[in-house]
Amino acid sequence: MATLIRSKISSAATAVTNKSQAKVSGMFARMGFQAATDEEALGFASCDDLDYEHRQGLQMDILKTEDGGADGVGETVVEGDSHYQRDETGPPPYTSKDDEMCAELGSQDRPRITAWEAGWNVTNAIQGMFVLGLPYAILHGGYLGLFLIIFAAVVCCYTGKILIACLYEENEDGELVRVRDSYVDIANACCAPRFPKLGGRIVNVAQIIELVMTCILYVVVSGNLMYNSFPSLPVSQKSWSIIATAALLPCAFLKNLKAVSKFSLLCTLAHFVINILVIAYCLSRARDWAWDKVKFYIDVKKFPISIGIIVFSYTSQIFLPSLEGNMQKPKEFHCMMNWTHIAACILKGLFALVAYLTWADETKEVITDNLPSTIRAVVNIFLVAKALLSYPLPFFAAVEVIEKSLFQDGGRAIFPNCYGGDGRLKAWGLTLRCALVVFTLLMAIYVPHFALLMGLTGSLTGAGLCFLLPSLFHLKLLWRKLLWHQVFFDVSIFVIGGICSISGFIHSLEGLIEAFRYNIQD
Repeated sequence: MATLIRSKISSAATAVTNKSQAKVSGMFARMGFQAATDEEALGFASCDDLDYEHRQGLQMDILKTEDGGADGVGETVVEGDSHYQRDETGPPPYTSKDDEMCAELGSQDRPRITAWEAGWNVTNAIQGMFVLGLPYAILHGGYLGLFLIIFAAVVCCYTGKILIACLYEENEDGELVRVRDSYVDIANACCAPRFPKLGGRIVNVAQIIELVMTCILYVVVSGNLMYNSFPSLPVSQKSWSIIATAALLPCAFLKNLKAVSKFSLLCTLAHFVINILVIAYCLSRARDWAWDKVKFYIDVKKFPISIGIIVFSYTSQIFLPSLEGNMQKPKEFHCMMNWTHIAACILKGLFALVAYLTWADETKEVITDNLPSTIRAVVNIFLVAKALLSYPLPFFAAVEVIEKSLFQDGGRAIFPNCYGGDGRLKAWGLTLRCALVVFTLLMAIYVPHFALLMGLTGSLTGAGLCFLLPSLFHLKLLWRKLLWHQVFFDVSIFVIGGICSISGFIHSLEGLIEAFRYNIQD
C-alpha cells in the first residue's frame, strides 16, 4: 500500500514538473525553434511513467506471491498494472501512441549489424555506378571539380551525423534517448504543432523523386552502354532501353527484396573490379596524360551541372536513420561515417582525375564509352548486368513509399487499399506498378542524357536531402544546445547548398531543353 501511494505521489510530482516546464518559454521558443521539443518532453515523461509502472507492477506481483496470493482470488484490476500484460489475463491494457513509441524504442529482438556491415551499406550507396559520371564533372570543373569531390564528402559526412543527432533528445536524467526513427519523423517534428504532417510529406515527395529518377538513370545507362558496346548492330539506344525494361517488368511482382539482395554483394564486387580495370587501362596510358587540359577556370554554364553530379554520387541520407537504428553499437556511427566518406573521397577523386587525364576533352558522359571497343564491350556488359540487378532496390523502395502514403495510410489514405484481405496485391495495384516501370522507360527514351539527368536529380533532391534539410532540421530541433561554430556550419551549408541547388537545377534544365530542342545525342 505504501508503495502504491509513493507511485501516485511520484506521478503527481512528474505531472506538475511537466506543466511548469511547458510554461517556460524564451525568445527562440516564441520564434518556433523549440516547438517540437516541448511536446516530445511530454513523451519522455510518459515513457518514464510507463517504465516506472512496469517496474512497480513487477514489485506488486512479487509481494502478492510472497503473501500467498498466487491463486488470484480477490485481486483487483489496476489500470496499467503490468501483471495483466505479462500473463495475458484480464482486460487488455490501453495502448497509446506513447506506449507504442516506448515499446518500439525498447525492442531489442531485431537483428543488429556491426559498424563494418553498416559501412559496407554506406559504401554501396556512395560508390555505385554513378561514379562513372564524375570524369565528366572534371571536364567542366577542372581542379575546382576535384575540390568539390572532397568538399561534398566532408559536408555529406557532417550532415549525416547531424541528421542522426536529430533522432535523439535528452531525458530527465540528461541521457540521450532515441525518440524518432526516420527522416520523415524528423521532418514532422520540425513542422509540429502547426503542420504536423507537412514535413513528412515533403520528405516523401523528395524520396520518391530521387528513387524514381535513380530507376530512370539505370535504364538510361543500360541503353547507352549496350548501344556503345555494339555500334555495328542495327539497334538504336532507345531499342536497347526497351529491351532492358522488358527484363525489368518482373520487378512489378516483387513482394520483398530477399531474392534480389543475394546479388548485391556480387554486383558491388563486380563494380569494384570494373573500376580497377578502367584505372589500370588509364595508368597504361600515363605517358599521354594531358595535365595541361585540367583547367583552373570553370565553364559557368555547365559547371553547376557538375555540382549536381558530384552531390548525387554521395546521397545516402535517406536510409541513415534506419541504418544507425540497427547497429549493435550506435556510438560507432560517427567513426563509420568518417572512414567510409574518406575512402569514397579518395577513390572518387583518383578515378575522376585519372580518367579525365586519359581522355581530356574527349571525355564522355559515361566514361566507359571512351574505352577501346574490345575492352568496352566486356566492361559494359558487366555494368548493364549490375544496373539491371540494382534497379529493383530503388524501384521497390519507391513503390513502398507510394503505397504507404497514398493507399495504406488508414482512414487518411487518398485512394483505397491496394491490398486485399488476404494480403495479396490487387490487380489494379499490380497495373500501377507496371505503369511505373513503363514510366521509367518513357523518361529514359525521351531524355536519354545520363549526366544531365544525374545533375538535375542531384540539384533538385540530392542537395535538398543531403544539404538543406539536415542543416535546417538541426537548427530547428537543437537550437538551444548548439555552439556558435555549429550554427555557423549549419547556416553556411544551408546557404551554399541552396545556391548550388538552384543554379544546378536551372542549368541542368536548360541543358535538357537544349538537348531536346536540337536533338543532341550523348
